[in-house]
Amino acid sequence: MNLRCVVSDAVLPGRRRIELLGFFSRSVCSSSPANTVSEISTILAGRHDWQVTLESSDIPNKLSAEVVHSVLCESRTRDPKRLLSFFYWSGTIISKPHILHSFSALATILCNFKLFSLADDIIRQMVVKRRPVYEILGSVLTSYRDIKGNDLTLFEILISVYKRRGSLDEAVSVFVQVLNEGFKLDLICCNSLLKDLLKSNRVDLFWKVYECMSEAGIVSDVYTYTNLMSAHCKAGNIVAAKEVFSEMIEKGCQPNLITFNVLIGGLCRVGDLDAAMSLMKQMTEQGFFPDSFTYSILIDGFCKKKRSADAKLLLDKMYYAGLNPQVITYTTLIDGFIKEGRPKDAFEIKDAMASHGIKLNVITYNAIISGLSKIGDVDRANGMLKEMIEKGINPDVQTYNSLIEGYSRKQCFNKTKELLIEMKRHNLQPTIFTYGFIINGMCNIGEIQCANCLLEEMISNGLMPNAVIYTAIIKGLVQKGMFEEAKKVLKKMEEGGVCPDVFCYNSLIIGQCKANMMEEANVSVAEMLERGLKPNVYTYGAFITSCSKLGNMQEAKRYFNKMLSSGVAPSDVICGALIDGYCKEGNTSEAFSIFRCILDKGIVPIKEAYGIMIQGLSKIGNMLEAIQLFSELQEKGHVADVLTYSSLISGFCKLGQTTDAFQLLEEMGKKGIDPSIFTYNIMINGLCKSGDMERARALFNGISAKGLAPNAVTYATMIDGNCKSSNVTEALRLMDEMASKGVRPDAFVYSALINGCFKEGNIDKAFSLYNEMVNKGLASTPSFNSLLDGLCKSGQSIEAAKLLDFMAEKHIEPNHVTFTILIDHLCKRGKICEAENIIKLMRDRNLKPNLLTYTALIHGHKTTNNNLKMFSLFEEMVAMGIEPDEIVYEMMIDAFISEGSMIKAIEMVDQMLVKHLILSEHVHDALASSLSGEPLSKTIQVLTEIAECKAVLNAATCNTIVRSFVKAGKLDSAEELLQKMVELGFLPVSTGLNELLDGDENDGDR
Repeated sequence: MNLRCVVSDAVLPGRRRIELLGFFSRSVCSSSPANTVSEISTILAGRHDWQVTLESSDIPNKLSAEVVHSVLCESRTRDPKRLLSFFYWSGTIISKPHILHSFSALATILCNFKLFSLADDIIRQMVVKRRPVYEILGSVLTSYRDIKGNDLTLFEILISVYKRRGSLDEAVSVFVQVLNEGFKLDLICCNSLLKDLLKSNRVDLFWKVYECMSEAGIVSDVYTYTNLMSAHCKAGNIVAAKEVFSEMIEKGCQPNLITFNVLIGGLCRVGDLDAAMSLMKQMTEQGFFPDSFTYSILIDGFCKKKRSADAKLLLDKMYYAGLNPQVITYTTLIDGFIKEGRPKDAFEIKDAMASHGIKLNVITYNAIISGLSKIGDVDRANGMLKEMIEKGINPDVQTYNSLIEGYSRKQCFNKTKELLIEMKRHNLQPTIFTYGFIINGMCNIGEIQCANCLLEEMISNGLMPNAVIYTAIIKGLVQKGMFEEAKKVLKKMEEGGVCPDVFCYNSLIIGQCKANMMEEANVSVAEMLERGLKPNVYTYGAFITSCSKLGNMQEAKRYFNKMLSSGVAPSDVICGALIDGYCKEGNTSEAFSIFRCILDKGIVPIKEAYGIMIQGLSKIGNMLEAIQLFSELQEKGHVADVLTYSSLISGFCKLGQTTDAFQLLEEMGKKGIDPSIFTYNIMINGLCKSGDMERARALFNGISAKGLAPNAVTYATMIDGNCKSSNVTEALRLMDEMASKGVRPDAFVYSALINGCFKEGNIDKAFSLYNEMVNKGLASTPSFNSLLDGLCKSGQSIEAAKLLDFMAEKHIEPNHVTFTILIDHLCKRGKICEAENIIKLMRDRNLKPNLLTYTALIHGHKTTNNNLKMFSLFEEMVAMGIEPDEIVYEMMIDAFISEGSMIKAIEMVDQMLVKHLILSEHVHDALASSLSGEPLSKTIQVLTEIAECKAVLNAATCNTIVRSFVKAGKLDSAEELLQKMVELGFLPVSTGLNELLDGDENDGDR
């Protein structure tokens, strides 16, 4: 192989290799005038005053870059430093720069004489010239051969120079080619290159270098193996790292402390803390004592797994071992405790730092401030800011960003404004994130105008909003129903050079789906696709969830199938929405079909799939099948999680079966499954709704013993329960307790208390609570509704009217509940016309009347015996997709009976029974009185007319009609009526009177 011309493909492409052939053939040592070269070489070899001699001769006129190169190649002097001086002197004489080969030749000579630092400087000058690596390497290889280089350090220096300049690709190219040329580089050079590649995260080059080392037969040492393990650990491949560890021991290469630390760090990174602790024990047994780094990586690992208490034990071991933890170790522990919601322990670590003479730095303070802000303790976090400033530690942008984010979440925007001013006073410029936190917080509470003002300020300060900030604004507009404005933001983004991403569109699409604007949502998806954006799980989820809630399961299933065919895996939330939708419409067979589909395709894990189905069945009260699935899950060897148990407990509580719920709670304890506060909230809510306040209170009092703390929902449930049980005194005590424990009462709590006070007739206290709520900025439409309802029920119409004016003043929009309260109040006072005017007002505001609204209106017209208006309202509500309940049906049956329209009355009964609604005794009595009071022929005529309309009565309806005659003692008429029902095809031919009545009783038992 001709080493002067051949360069590896790894370094040199084909075309460059051809060019290099010509380059090297033109650059040989014999290309200069021989006499001049010989004369200079003689002077350099024999005279100390070489420079004076050369300058006093005509040689400077004959000097050229080629002559200098030839002199270096034919050097006769034993003093390489003289050659170096000649090189620099000649550079000031010749008209052109030195050729590349002169640098290579000189570097080779210097390395031959072990003058490595001087050689390093020459090679650095070569590399600085920015010549391609293949030219530099080719030149060095040629000089090494021509001048008979004797030290491979020359190539190691070239690699080192490239590394120091950050040119790792070039360094690796040199390394690979040198090995390919048959040279074996020093293992220290190999390990150093491997280490630098790992530090720079150039894993691709790392493995290339290691592969070349192996092919060249370079034997690995402990540092090589450690580098290999580090590479595997970085990639999260701890199995491979452990295999390397075993291999090095098998080959007789003993690990060192760094090796153990690397593997312990890798185990911590993947969360295998037990194995990491075991390895630390093993290293101690082998005579290696853990150092500060060992403990620090273990402490970090435990904190990341939310085991900060165990991490604290390791800190104590560090003290015992005489090691001094560094700031970063303490900071890690502080951060861990705060993230676990244990600020007290975090501050103990902070005190320990001070007692050990370790000064807190900005990173430590940032960890404390960030953690406190995230758990909502912003005032304490602000106190930390003041403390660090007092101690002369300058806060940075991150410090203020954490506080601003915390205050934005708390909706304390006056404070965020103060912090912005303070930042600027400290010469810290707000970043895009600073503004983003505030804008997001404002949008969340509907303060879009303020958010837009801040957006303009941000732009004027030279900061361009990103897609995340625009997404927050779009979401805020959508929440207020301002869809056209939201679409304008998308256009504004494009005009500002910010491309809307899938999250921007999802915010709009989710809002459109929630508002039942399915056509508009589909248009938005089409726009997404035009931009090359693919719908993701949230896009499909919006359609599936919305369709499921609307009961449009055919469309929901279509979107689900489209999602699967697009390769987008549905989340557990989407699967749950689909299953819930089918369960709600009574189509459990289709719900089970979806369940089996997600189970068979492995869309979600087995335990999760069962949990979703059990939750769906529990929500509709189908506890028999829910428990069967629960048993099936356990038979398969899976232990149900806390969420599945909570779903079952919720299902039983909704049915009032609290005994069964308690059994499941006890079972959780036996199986070592800790109930969450969510589980306790469900149980307490179930007990409160069933009026069992004694057991609810006992459960509430026992929460702290389980290591849990009541949250806002727990307190709200207990307060609401006590108010409904007429124990407002206890409810008020609980409100004081929650405030003392740092749990802020919300609008729901105030609403419950206001309702309770009105119920007890304590109107003054109700108003006092109302004023307190308004002053705290908690007033909302639901809370106003509570007060309005209380005023209406207590007959205080003037005060109710004033309240409505106050709502308008505060820009609090009335909702359908507000109007329903007013309609109910007016109807009960006989002011039907005014009530109907309210309905018109609702429609003008695009508010849809609900079941309660129609119930109040129908009842109002019932009191005035206006049956025609009742019939009209009933048809209207059904046309709007509002399902009548037992109360509405009962009023309609009474109206039809009073009109003598038995066909319609029976049809109403039939509809009720088909929908599994319970017939009250009043309905039974009304039917019995009406039917049995008429001649039998009249009833038979009614049934015949129903059959002629091609309607088929439900068997339960037939039972009800026949029973009305039996109840009146008219058994013969009942028998005759039964035969007519069989004849009309309403009942099977084999049906007998006793069988029919027995069946009815059994149905009742069920």
